[in-house]
Amino acid sequence: VQLQASGGGLVQDGGSLRLSCVASGLTVSRYSMAWFRQAPGKEREVVAVLGWSGSGVTTYADSVKGRFTIFRDSAKNTMHLQMSSLQPEDTAVYFCAATPPGSSKYVYWGQGTLVTVSS
Repeated sequence: VQLQASGGGLVQDGGSLRLSCVASGLTVSRYSMAWFRQAPGKEREVVAVLGWSGSGVTTYADSVKGRFTIFRDSAKNTMHLQMSSLQPEDTAVYFCAATPPGSSKYVYWGQGTLVTVSS
């Protein structure tokens, strides 16, 4: 199993970015998928969770609600995080992760992509 995250970069305050997580070795529609982030000197935190396709589960951290959207493209076996109205506090390395339904621990992780928001 491999998760390949991409799409990070430098963006100005208020800008937008779309992160992508291409999966191989698993089918994204059959797994619970998530984005985490870790800012310098801080603990890793969950940003958004998308349950397997039949679960109806989509959750967001309070800090990103209304600004970020997590979704999957099953045809491309890819998960995305659309980020809008970015703030300097969103600066972090973003990781995608996957876990089988029924498991609370994310077992597959991507390598991370850096998002930097300048003020």
